[in-house]
Amino acid sequence: MRILLVGIMLMMATGAGYGLWKTQFSSREPGSPERLELRSLLGGDNKGYARVLAPRPLRIPSDFGAHPDFRNEWWYLTGNLSTPGGRRFGFEFTVFRIALSPHPVRSPSAWATRQAYMAHFAVTDIMANRFYAYQRLERGAIGLAGVSNPPFKAWVDDWWLAGTRDPFPLRLQASEKGTAIRLTLQCGDGLLLQGSQGFSRKGPRPGNASFYYSYPRLSASGSVTVRGHRYKVGGAAWLDHEWSTSALGPDEVGWDWFGLQLDDGTDLTIYRLRRRDGSSGRFSAGTWRASGGRVFHLGARDFRLRPLAYWSSPKSRVRYPLRWRIDIPDRKAVITVSAAIPGQELNLAVRYWEGAVNVRADIDGRAVGGVGYLELTGYGKH
Repeated sequence: MRILLVGIMLMMATGAGYGLWKTQFSSREPGSPERLELRSLLGGDNKGYARVLAPRPLRIPSDFGAHPDFRNEWWYLTGNLSTPGGRRFGFEFTVFRIALSPHPVRSPSAWATRQAYMAHFAVTDIMANRFYAYQRLERGAIGLAGVSNPPFKAWVDDWWLAGTRDPFPLRLQASEKGTAIRLTLQCGDGLLLQGSQGFSRKGPRPGNASFYYSYPRLSASGSVTVRGHRYKVGGAAWLDHEWSTSALGPDEVGWDWFGLQLDDGTDLTIYRLRRRDGSSGRFSAGTWRASGGRVFHLGARDFRLRPLAYWSSPKSRVRYPLRWRIDIPDRKAVITVSAAIPGQELNLAVRYWEGAVNVRADIDGRAVGGVGYLELTGYGKH
């Protein structure tokens, strides 16, 4: 489960809204005076869009591409990288597709489109305790942004994630204000279907679901640049691809998502759908893939999440839980997750916290380390 960031404006379905959009949401600057609420982005009028109502076979490479009849979609990369000398970086790169209309646009304008795109790019320099985050927003017209497949490519301006017809290996490129990333991503341990064969239920109503799959352990190599200094890096990345029309239930305001890569080869997804009163929704879920490849699906009753420590952002004054304990009794696992540095809040069109984490686990009496990423959405006002 990953964050949907912009419903933007339905007027953008024609060329008429372009100037207003660029004024309100700069495609180059990391902040915006306008702030969007998560609930409003995942709600609204969904009539006419395709809905996720039942499982269906997911096929790669065709399902690696876009599904434009659904309202929301994202390709979401996170990872932990290090230099040969041990300097560690976290990174995030995401392309979001937001349908502006369920119907084809009838307009002679070259700017006319039914799709908008946004990309987020962030780097965490853990040793220097620095975090860099940027966004770009464009219409899916005249080549400014889009998704093609096959071969796969998702781009917003000159930020892009591209592959082959396989679609691996993937290549990633993004650069902004002295911060850059260039990576080659190999398939690693392969595809993981979330939920019931890729059908991930999020709420009680028909359509409160998504199609969702992951590649939890991609092999990454390339370079990271911070403040103009380039570092050769290698490590592991996590790719999520998810599409839906109305993912959240009526009383859900956000989620806490964990993507953890343990040193023994275990990959763990956990997400808690959070209700307005702070309690966990009954459609919270997770997936445990053991080092041998066996997959265990977790329901809301199969794990317990407990926040242990909080951090308040000096910029937004929002309070985030950045140290957690995860108990998974059936796996005999107790896992502690801690932010690598606190200040990994993205103050973009929607405010959220997403960053690199350290992992310490006790699994059936064995001490296991690891790394991962944590995402916290819907905190603050809603």
